[in-house]
Amino acid sequence: MFDYSLEHLFSYVVSVEKPQMIGPLPEGIRAIFYVTKGEITGPKLRGRILPGGGDWFTVRTDGVGIVDGRVTYESDDGALIYVAYNGVADFGEDGYQNFLRREFPASLKHRVAPRFHTSHPKYLWLNRLQCLGIGAGDLQRSEISSDFYAVR
Repeated sequence: MFDYSLEHLFSYVVSVEKPQMIGPLPEGIRAIFYVTKGEITGPKLRGRILPGGGDWFTVRTDGVGIVDGRVTYESDDGALIYVAYNGVADFGEDGYQNFLRREFPASLKHRVAPRFHTSHPKYLWLNRLQCLGIGAGDLQRSEISSDFYAVR
């Protein structure tokens, strides 16, 4: 077994538009959630999530949601940081049919693996990290929150 630890970097809350739903497709239902605004708070990073990014989400027929997100952060001191993340959210065995009927759960847990990309000298350390994001989405309120941790 390998030794590791998790270091909390920051938390965020983001608002998204109602999803653009495409499907059903052979691979499931594609739901695109575009970001309208977001706030980042934490010990290692503070700032906002810029509008325009989003999650190109797929709900498979088995009820598993595949997360495929890309957003841009702007730190309080003006650095731009691109973030790409992939992961899963489990809607349950009847999740596909519920999602198809636009019956969204009040809370949906997700687990993601974010990677950061920046050229700002103060935040180059982010480029070296593998991270873990643990959070939940309230699809009825169109709000998603997460805690991001560096795997050390």
